[in-house]
Amino acid sequence: MKGILTLLSLVVSALVVLAVPTLVAPYTVYYGVVTVVDTSKAILLCAGLATLVGLWSYWQGPNGPFLLKLFITALLIRMILGTAIFVFNWQDFFGGDALTYDFFGYAQLQAWGGDRYHKSLVDTFVGVGLGSGWGMVYLVAAVYGLIGRNMLAVQFVNATLGAATAPIIFLCAQQVFSNARVARVAAIAVAFYPSLVLWSSQGLKDGPIVFFLALSILATLKLGENISFKYAGVLLGSLFAVLSLRFYVFYMLLVAIGGAFLIGMKPLTPMTFIRQFVLIIMLGLGLTYLGVIRYANVQLENFATLEAVQRSRDDSARSAESGFGQDVDVSTASGALGAIPVGLLYLLFAPFPWQLDSLRQNLTFPEMIIWWASFPLMVLGLWFSIRYRLRMISPILIFTVMLSLAYSVFQGNVGTAYRQRAQLLVFYFIFVAVGYVLMLERREEKKRADLAERPSLATPRVVTPTRSPERR
Repeated sequence: MKGILTLLSLVVSALVVLAVPTLVAPYTVYYGVVTVVDTSKAILLCAGLATLVGLWSYWQGPNGPFLLKLFITALLIRMILGTAIFVFNWQDFFGGDALTYDFFGYAQLQAWGGDRYHKSLVDTFVGVGLGSGWGMVYLVAAVYGLIGRNMLAVQFVNATLGAATAPIIFLCAQQVFSNARVARVAAIAVAFYPSLVLWSSQGLKDGPIVFFLALSILATLKLGENISFKYAGVLLGSLFAVLSLRFYVFYMLLVAIGGAFLIGMKPLTPMTFIRQFVLIIMLGLGLTYLGVIRYANVQLENFATLEAVQRSRDDSARSAESGFGQDVDVSTASGALGAIPVGLLYLLFAPFPWQLDSLRQNLTFPEMIIWWASFPLMVLGLWFSIRYRLRMISPILIFTVMLSLAYSVFQGNVGTAYRQRAQLLVFYFIFVAVGYVLMLERREEKKRADLAERPSLATPRVVTPTRSPERR
């Protein structure tokens, strides 16, 4: 298996370096000509990041070899898809925001060099660092500053982060349930589920958001067990990254983490109470040092009102063909509560079969069948988790419930709801894995019970010898 993965990695890298400049020639790449040097830089940057993640995955004890193979396979799939999107200029079809981040990322790089015109352009987009998405602009600018303007390199960075999310989810599930089968099923689902692969193969911020969300939850689970300055630093860095990418998700994540520390992920004792109190103080001081209070004052003042949510929702519902609930008014508390049932239905299950009226929506149908079939397993896993692992699962549970309800109010577009669901799927799949393993264990127990009820089939039959009729 290792030899096959190594060979595939070399083949994919060679194809990207040598074939992409030739393949992309007939198409218009709006920022310039793609050369072998450009593709080589993208491959080298990806290889450097992948080496770090691969070593970290391999060092995860007995599960290391499995996690390494999973990461490499997931990365290769994302690289292949990302290369196809780049070569054939499918950014507009799958995610036009990638072109926006490329433009403003390059403008940010020019602004760092002292260009006032480009600085004014970036400021109008990110709101002088206080809007949503400025972290992605900075990420693109950093990549371009390192190797030059190269969208393929940004896609490969996102592919690495998307593939790295699978081992992180494995560790989250293992930390909560101490069950290797549950952890493996959850990690495999995250590594290969089509929409998760798609969104992390492009120059979009979805891949980094999901990665840092998963990393934040892992650090929280680890800190709930023991105080660690390493994981405290990881948690602070991940939270700040989420703030820079999508600020309203940051506040929900912060509430979930704070609530988990208050509840406690272990039975309450004097020592655990002191540890939780220290963690909350450390988290508050760290976020204050990073300037989160300043961001919060501006963002909550400008965006955290039901009127602002209504304006955003109304725009998404009316500006696209896949909009829904155009007559819904969430500018009041009663209206927001009334929008939750329908919004949650669309968030979890859209697009529905009768809405498949475009090529993009038709492409989602196979994976939606898988998701619809998995939903009962998620309900079963959620019931088990709440009943037997409530304290340990609290950060994941609080966050997923809050974000699911928020998106059910906020979203008014099927396409956007489908895309935003990726931020929740990585945690939903943990519950799906629990339900799947419970179903398997029940089947195994039933088989053992059936064998126990039929001992004549399970054990050799003993025949008692008798005297022949002639010797009577």
